[in-house]
Amino acid sequence: MPTPNLFLVYVTDVEAATAFYSDLFDMSPAMVTPRYVPFEVAPGVLFAVWSGGAEAITRAGARTSEVGLMVPGSAEAVDAVFAEWTGKGVDVVEEPHDDVFGRTFVIADPDGNLIRVSPVD
Repeated sequence: MPTPNLFLVYVTDVEAATAFYSDLFDMSPAMVTPRYVPFEVAPGVLFAVWSGGAEAITRAGARTSEVGLMVPGSAEAVDAVFAEWTGKGVDVVEEPHDDVFGRTFVIADPDGNLIRVSPVD
């Protein structure tokens, strides 16, 4: 059975989102088009920003999903990512705190899409 290998984040400004995610995750796009920019995050697995339906998307819309970054190490590793990202001026949604799965925090991209950092499960 195939498994998911493409993860799309809807954005209103592809160029701004590409710059944001390139800087945040220290990665370069696999290719760049005016409305779709994929990043290869593992062999055969893409994370992409897309404005394909942007006319129906608003920044104020409810965000019901999250991009996740699981970091190896202790709570201090999560706090280190928080310190690095806040140094870049990210929009913090949830400050670092302990939850049932460990240390975590949430930020938002320029369109309000949520990004959660937590320890590796």
